[in-house]
Amino acid sequence: MDLGSAIVLLPDGVGVRNFLLGKFLGTFAQNRQTCVLHSIAPSLLPTYREGLPESIRWEPFDHSRERPREFIYRFALTYGQMHWGKTRSMRHILKRRAPGSWKQRAAHRAARLLGRLNASADGLQKLARTYHAMIDRKPLTAAYRRLFEELAPKVLFCSHQRPHAIAPAALAARQLAVPTAVFIFSWDNLSSKGRMPAPFDHYLVWSELMRDELLRYYPDVDPDKIHIVGTPQFDPYADEALAIPRQAFFEGIGADPERPLICFSGGDTGTCPEDPQHLAILMKLIRDGAIEGAPQVLARPSPADDGARYDPVRRDFPELLFAPPDWHRPPAGGWAAVTPARDDIPFLANLIRHADVNVNMASTMTLDFATHDKPAVNLAFDAADPPRFGKPIWDVYYRFEHYRAVVDCGAARFARSPDELARWINAYLADPALDRDNRKRLLDLEVGWPLGQSYTRVIEVLDRIAGGAA
Repeated sequence: MDLGSAIVLLPDGVGVRNFLLGKFLGTFAQNRQTCVLHSIAPSLLPTYREGLPESIRWEPFDHSRERPREFIYRFALTYGQMHWGKTRSMRHILKRRAPGSWKQRAAHRAARLLGRLNASADGLQKLARTYHAMIDRKPLTAAYRRLFEELAPKVLFCSHQRPHAIAPAALAARQLAVPTAVFIFSWDNLSSKGRMPAPFDHYLVWSELMRDELLRYYPDVDPDKIHIVGTPQFDPYADEALAIPRQAFFEGIGADPERPLICFSGGDTGTCPEDPQHLAILMKLIRDGAIEGAPQVLARPSPADDGARYDPVRRDFPELLFAPPDWHRPPAGGWAAVTPARDDIPFLANLIRHADVNVNMASTMTLDFATHDKPAVNLAFDAADPPRFGKPIWDVYYRFEHYRAVVDCGAARFARSPDELARWINAYLADPALDRDNRKRLLDLEVGWPLGQSYTRVIEVLDRIAGGAA
């Protein structure tokens, strides 16, 4: 059965992880002519095409440079959204110094002023109209319009709402009256990030909670155009075909299956600058016997981190297991061109399955590990004095709107000192069922579709949109 043509826009590596390397794309493209707009390096594309229908058309996604006026208006939308939303995380970001050269900092200052002057629902709509008019006139938008006229798609689906480079393709589809849909990538994006760079007709969200957040921060969105689909990034955790026995997994990472395994999940360098210091504290607590049972530690940095900052910890603690995410990093192309290797998904799925405790700082990994009922200890103390962010970590990340659910549900334990870090790890190693009901309550709140079935729900929603029934 041919369901017509569709466009799948994967602007970055997280889209590749969620919608290409899982079951979505192969299933979706079986019965429809599918064009994938992607940022995958040409040398790697054959690897990603393996096992997928040969009928898929692959087109490079263009991250064209912005003109100065586009840059200013895009960031005016970002800053305006933050001044209007006024969440704790938005206020935290607004206090940061603008990055880049003096020219970029000057452009940011102009954008901040313009955003602050338009920090209202009507003002943001006015800014958006001006910004979208600029994008409508770009040669790249016209190029996408010609491509879409050729393909005659019934739907355009974008895997991530944040990258500004999605605007030309999204607006080209809108000019042709092609229905558009976007997936809200992460649980914190609506309450902690700036405004989406492009409008969409439909929004795919994780849960009722995220639906309510979307309506709060985007009151112009039609509630009937919001669809709860869960998140495909958790689907592999429910895929028993990916599971390997504990013995085999531990042999693969050079660990002892008879001893507990603690996974230390790192964040990016800007959000979690003290990760190496926290990891060193954890290793010393184990070496000194404050954490019982001689547990092993496997450190997994964020995919956005090359891991070099952990080198001193690895030298001081050679017993540390180190497993950086297996993501391809082309020499050029920036973060958008960094994509996960196929083997990284089953590795992470088995790490979550077999690790005994997770340690992280206010990370989504608390949710990831909850999918297998694995406890997490959240780092809530500062390694530096005075604190790196001007006030204690507890008063920064653990008061952010999206993470309050973890705190309020009691779904993790929060280490306010090194002694508490040892205490809570010992408690979880002694009783893995501790806080089990709270972890389940958090997962039910944040993920509103059964694990392992999100990709089928996304396809169902896109089919309805393409057929005009949604």
